[in-house]
Amino acid sequence: MYADALKQGRKIFAVAPMIDWTDRHCRFLHRQLSGQALLYTEMVVADAIIFGPRERLLSYSPAEHPVALQLGGSDAAKLVEAVKIAADYGYDEINLNVGCPSDRVQSGTFGACLMRDAAHVADLVAAMKAVSNVPVTVKCRIGVDDQEPETVLPDFLTRMIGAGADAIWIHARKAWLQGLSPKENREIPPLDYDLVHRMKRENPDVFLGINGGITDLEQAASHLAVMDGVMVGRAAYHNTGLLAGVDGLIEGSSPAEVATFDIDWLSLRDTMMAYAEEVMTRGGRLNHVTRHMVGLFQGYAGARRFRQILSSEATKPGATTAVIEAAFAAVDLESGPKVQVEEKRLAG
Repeated sequence: MYADALKQGRKIFAVAPMIDWTDRHCRFLHRQLSGQALLYTEMVVADAIIFGPRERLLSYSPAEHPVALQLGGSDAAKLVEAVKIAADYGYDEINLNVGCPSDRVQSGTFGACLMRDAAHVADLVAAMKAVSNVPVTVKCRIGVDDQEPETVLPDFLTRMIGAGADAIWIHARKAWLQGLSPKENREIPPLDYDLVHRMKRENPDVFLGINGGITDLEQAASHLAVMDGVMVGRAAYHNTGLLAGVDGLIEGSSPAEVATFDIDWLSLRDTMMAYAEEVMTRGGRLNHVTRHMVGLFQGYAGARRFRQILSSEATKPGATTAVIEAAFAAVDLESGPKVQVEEKRLAG
C-alpha cells in the first residue's frame, strides 16, 4: 500500500485512531462518505487481544476496508502475538501507538512515553514486521517533555526506517507527559508543521504522513503538497460530512471543487438505518450507531434539531431506526454545502 503510493505519487488521507470514538460503527459510517480514506481502529492494547474478548475487539464489517489496527504495547513478545492473532481478521495495516499521552497509557509504559527510547521502539517494529503479512507503521509525536524535537525526531525516524517501518505518521506536537491532560496535549503544545515538512524533504523515499490541528480539506490539501499523507482526527468526527470530499481531493480536485460535493443523503440514511437494524439484531443498541452520526450536518439548516433527535431519542428504551428517519427529516438537505461555499466566498 505505502510503497505503491510512493511510486505512484498517490496521496493517502486517513482518519486518526481515537479512543472511544473510532469503533466499528463509526468506521462503517465514515466509509459510506469516502471510499478511499484509510480508517483506523481505536488503540487496542496487545494484552487485551491476547487475554480478552478478541472477537469483540477485532471484528469489523468488510465494508470498512482499507482499515488499520492500532496496537498499544511495549513488550515485543506480546505485540508479536497480537499481530499473529490479528492476521486472521484481515486488517490492511498494523500501527504501533507511540503518541498517546494519557495516564492510562503511560502506566502501561507505552504510547508517547516510548519516544524516550527510540531503540526499543525500533526493536518492537522489527519484531512486528517479522511476523506481519501487511504493512507495519508507527504513529508518533515530535518529542516529549524536555526533548528537543529538532534532535529527537530525525533520530527517531532514522531508527524506525532502519527497523523496516512501512510508514510513519507524525503528530506535529510534543506531548507533555506530566501536567497536561490528553485534551490539553492536543491543544497546548505548539504545532511545528515546518519541522515535519522538513523531515519529508530529507526523506523523499519514505512515506511520511502528518497529523495534528488539521481542521478542513483546504488545510489537508496544503499539507499534501509536501507530505505523502494527511491524518485528520476530531474534525472528521465532529464535521463528518467533510469526508465526502476526500475522494475528490485524493484524485486531484481542488478544495474549492470538493466543497461543492453532492452527497446522496437519502441513500446514506437508508444504509445507516439498515446497518443499525443489523446491529440491534445482534444485541446492540441504536445509540451505538447514532452517536457517531451527530456531526453529519455542520452548516445545514435543521442541523441542531437533527442532533437533538439523535441525542435524546436514540437512547430511549425501545428506540427503533425510525429515529434516524425522523432526524434526517428535520434537515434541509439542500442547504448545507451551498451555504458553506457562499459564506467562504463572502469571507474571502
